[in-house]
Amino acid sequence: MKSMEEILQSLQAIGLYNLGEVYYNLSTSALYEHAISFQEGELSQYGALVTNTKPHTGRSANDKFVVEESTSKDHVWWGKVNKPFPQEKFNALKNRIAGYLQGADLYVLDCFAGSDDNHRLPVRVITQHAWHNMFAKNMFIEATAEQLADFEPGFTVLHAPNFEANPDIDGTRSKTFIILDFSQKLVIIGGTQYAGEIKKSIFTVLNYLLPLKGVMSMHCSANIGTSEGDTALFFGLSGTGKTTLSTDVERPLIGDDEHGWTNDGTFNFEGGCYAKVINLSEEAEPIIYGMTKKFGTILENVVLDPETRAINYDDASITENTRASYSRSMMDNIVDSNKGGHPKNIFFLTCDAFGVMPPIAKLTPEQAMFHFLSGYTAKVAGTEAGVKEPSATFSTCFGAPFMVHHPKVYANLLRDKINEHGATVWLVNTGWSGGEYGVGKRMKIAYTRALLRAALTGELNNVQFETESFFNLSIPTSCEGVPDEILNPRNTWEDKSAYDAKAQHLVGLFNDNYKQFE
Repeated sequence: MKSMEEILQSLQAIGLYNLGEVYYNLSTSALYEHAISFQEGELSQYGALVTNTKPHTGRSANDKFVVEESTSKDHVWWGKVNKPFPQEKFNALKNRIAGYLQGADLYVLDCFAGSDDNHRLPVRVITQHAWHNMFAKNMFIEATAEQLADFEPGFTVLHAPNFEANPDIDGTRSKTFIILDFSQKLVIIGGTQYAGEIKKSIFTVLNYLLPLKGVMSMHCSANIGTSEGDTALFFGLSGTGKTTLSTDVERPLIGDDEHGWTNDGTFNFEGGCYAKVINLSEEAEPIIYGMTKKFGTILENVVLDPETRAINYDDASITENTRASYSRSMMDNIVDSNKGGHPKNIFFLTCDAFGVMPPIAKLTPEQAMFHFLSGYTAKVAGTEAGVKEPSATFSTCFGAPFMVHHPKVYANLLRDKINEHGATVWLVNTGWSGGEYGVGKRMKIAYTRALLRAALTGELNNVQFETESFFNLSIPTSCEGVPDEILNPRNTWEDKSAYDAKAQHLVGLFNDNYKQFE
């Protein structure tokens, strides 16, 4: 492990001088003690640390910027996702943060993103609060003592949530900011306590770096079969079920959110999971439910009973986007190597608020590229600031907020990988059935799991398929454990003409969105 003098020198290299105490790579227990001492959170009944991030209980997507500089500007897909930020404004804001932090205690964590030794990124996370450092410790891959001895950060996150920008001075949109500078290998975050900004900023960095090396970076979860050893990928935005559906008692987990696909197979970017826990039940999601009751887990914005400290999973009074952050090392049913082979099945998860997409459909290669570039789903309440109820959205590559290159870069990489290794691609609707949001009902997790199990085991290869009329999707007519009538969504609507009109409307939205890629 590096000496404190070496750590302080490296902090001075990015402008951090005259600091208070600097705590380097503290243990989880020590971070707990600091968090409780400084009233950053409270303990739940079973020992999880509970924190509150109000008013920011989700990502501030509109406050994210990328510095426009010579080394990266020709690779960046500039627009509403990757908004340019002037280099001189970035440097000035960084210096203002450094001045603000003079005399402050800081927590420093050296860790890795990426479990493939050939592609891992050394990451340094500097935080004001112990609990944010503990979050990073959960989410990234811990470095060994030997690795810490010669650790040099490939990217640094400077996290100052109590510092608020002045838009008139700093050039930001609001008091909140998440800004990446690829030339300085630095992310600065301020004005928001929401911990998800830390992990998603590094995911964005990897989405820039890895495709330049021919590695497919993916916003997906992954697990592996115990008998066949077959890897499965689950693409989808927040709220579509990536974590829930990949966390399966029958299939060990590789990871729940971010992965890479190389010539050798797949690998997890992270060392932990960040699961939504609103309306969590032991029956439907036993593994995640169990993790919420363990020491080392961080629970964001859940509501506790003031006397017993018991968790109320159904209380959305703070946000719908309640979260649990926990290390994979705390789980039993995991792939120890954090890696898998080339995927045999790929699932595109969509939360369809219109209630017209089928619960599962097998895609042709052309349809796979169409739906990957479209990235249709519904933004679910709480995942982004200002989203109060589900609304239709198209997020290319099932993760547009985190993609730096043009979508065709990721689509071409995925197409080539699928063609080379023969993966089967499925579209899965975890959203509404029997009507649109407000009329129909959310698809039962048990039905979705049964459909996935049938696809993974090959059972769906032995049933008849039919083609629905609007998207020309191939859908099964039967599946064990699932009522036949829900497999074709039109059958679940009482008013068939209303279904046809809504489906045609959605087709129009798809076509309008896809024009940008033609």
